[in-house]
Order: sequence, then C-alpha cells, then structure tokens
Amino acid sequence: MLNRRWWDAAAIAVAVVTVLFGLTDPPYGPPDYGTWAVAGVFLVVYFAYLRGRLDREDPTQHVVITIVLSAVVGVGVAFDPSASILQAFAYPFLWVTAPSTRRAIVANVGLAIALLVGYVVHFGWGGVVAGVAVAGLSLGFSLALGLWITHIAAIGEERARLLVELQSAQGQLAALHRDAGVNDERARLAREIHDTIAQSLTGLVMVAQRAGNRLDGSDDASQGTAAARADIELIEQMAREALTEARGLVATLAPVSADGGLTAALGRLGAAFERETGVRVAVDADASGLDRELEVVLLRSAQEGLANVRKHAGASRVAITVADRGAHEVVLTVRDDGAGPSPAAPGVSSPAPAGFGLAGLRDRAALVGGTLEFGPANGGGSLLRVTVPRKETA
Repeated sequence: MLNRRWWDAAAIAVAVVTVLFGLTDPPYGPPDYGTWAVAGVFLVVYFAYLRGRLDREDPTQHVVITIVLSAVVGVGVAFDPSASILQAFAYPFLWVTAPSTRRAIVANVGLAIALLVGYVVHFGWGGVVAGVAVAGLSLGFSLALGLWITHIAAIGEERARLLVELQSAQGQLAALHRDAGVNDERARLAREIHDTIAQSLTGLVMVAQRAGNRLDGSDDASQGTAAARADIELIEQMAREALTEARGLVATLAPVSADGGLTAALGRLGAAFERETGVRVAVDADASGLDRELEVVLLRSAQEGLANVRKHAGASRVAITVADRGAHEVVLTVRDDGAGPSPAAPGVSSPAPAGFGLAGLRDRAALVGGTLEFGPANGGGSLLRVTVPRKETA
C-alpha cells in the first residue's frame, strides 16, 4: 500500500516552493497572483480528489488525473515559468496511478505538451525553444526513471511469485513425502501382520477345528480327550507365540522420545524392554554432540534391534553400545546371546539383511549416509551394527 503521508508532504512542498519563488522577486503583479492561485488550486484538487486515487488503477480515472495535472501545470507555467516545479509531483503521480506502462507514457507525453503550451502562452512563440528544451528534458528524465523503477518492480513481483510457487511446491513435496512414508509403513505393517500374526491365527483356527473333530468323531473317549488335550496345549503355545509377535510389532511401532539425549533415551528403551521381557539389557553410549536426526536414526535402530531379539533370538542378555569411530563416524551395535541367525543367513558384513523391519531400518540409515550390517556374532548370538557419519561429513 502507498504511504499517503509522503505524497501529502510532497504536494505541500511543491506548492510552497512555487509560492516562495514568486515571493523572492517583488514587486508582485498579476502573474505572481495567478501562480499562487494555481498553487492553492493544486493543493485543493490534491486533497479533494487526487489523494483518493493513489490506491486505484482505474483507466478512466487516470485519464481524468492526467487532464487535471496537465491543466494545473500548463496554467501555472503560463502565469510564471517557476510553476514548472509542479512537474516534480505530477510526473511521479502519473506513473504511480497508471494502470499500465503504456498509459503512463502517454500521460507523461500529455503533461510535457501542457508544459510546452504554458511556455508558449507566457513567452509567445519565442519561448518555443525554451519550452521544448525544458519539456523534453523533464519528459526524458521521467520516462527513464519511470521505466527503470517499473522494471525493478516487475522483477520484484516476479521473484515474489516464484517464491510463492517454490514454497507451494515445497509444501506439496513434503506432503508427498509424508504420504509416501505413511504408505510404505502401512505396506510394511501389512506384510508383518500377514507373515506373523495372521499365520499364527490361521494355525490356531485349524488346530481348534481338529480338536473339535477329535472330540466329536473318536470312538475311544479317552483317546479323543488325550488328543484334544494335546491340541489345546498346542493352541496355547501358538497363542503365546502370536502374543509375542504382536508385542514385538507394537514395540517396533511405538514412539520413543529422544529428549534428554541419546544416552538417556536408550536407557529408557532398555529399561522398558527388560520389564516387558525379563531380558537383561546393558547400555553403554558414549557419543556426544550428535545431530538430532542422527540421534533419532540410532534410537530407532536400537528399537528395531530389540524387537528382533524379542521375536527371534530367545536371548537372556542384550548389550547396546554407541561409540565414536574416529572423528567422523558413530557406530551403534545391538548384540544378544540368543540363537542367532540361521546358518543360511549372510555374514556380519551383509549389506542386505532379511526381514521387513531391518530392510526399513537399512533405508532409514541410508537417508543419512549410513550403513546397516546384521548377522551372527562371534561367540554366538546375533549382532546388529549401524554406522552413520556425523552431520558435518554426511
């Protein structure tokens, strides 16, 4: 929005200067009185009409503005050439209120013609040369400055538009990334449920049906009861396994806060895991000054490692360590004393561990320039190792 106070000050200033020019050259006569009257009319017209047009770019109103300012300047110069100081206000005002560059140029030319006519009226035809010189110089300066400022304003508007589009594209891209992450997590969760809990529940239904058939169709009641009891024990075992799988899946998805630093967060995670499973968890974290994003990656890695221990290892002890390797890398290891991976599993340096959880974790580590390794540990059990570069070298 245009600041009207500056335009008010400019209008008053040019009117005052016009009057002062006449006052410096006594004695005063009709040309001086006419010039002062034009200055007064200019102020009245400005505050009554022109001031209200500053925020509008109406083509019809701009024609009226051009006629009014041209008449004021032309009549003022006809009384006294010193009234040409009114140009200092008229030319910029025409540029500001013009609806287009073309209309501003036409209005400037019209004002220059009115100035020339004023010179001719005041000096006669002998003033044509002076009028052409003054009008041409004023017009040239106004056009050069106006076109330059208009070009700068157009560049600013274009940059503002591009910035808005960039921010909109960034917002859309972030939304797409969030949606992609949500869809990937849903797909992973669906595969995990299908491969674990759904299969266990299917087995439970089949065993339950077999137990019912044995109770209904056996000629030997004692034999049928014994077989049904064995099936019920199997159902209980399968139900416990399904419950363990469900808890492991929930533990993997549960949010873990990294508030208080990575060491404190790993301590809370290990304590919660020990309460739930009875597996002893030892935490030894010695890495300070990590970026928040790296802390979250390492924390989620430890969470996934404990989830795998819960589901597969059958371990009694787990050790979580975080240590600096050199000056630019941080290494997290999760080691247990359980059964370890199957013999067909790749070695510790395997870059592509099996399992949806580990695969997702490998992708998470890759986003920060890290690597994930999983396999059997020396002396038994399994070993999960995540290596990430510090933020400044990632």
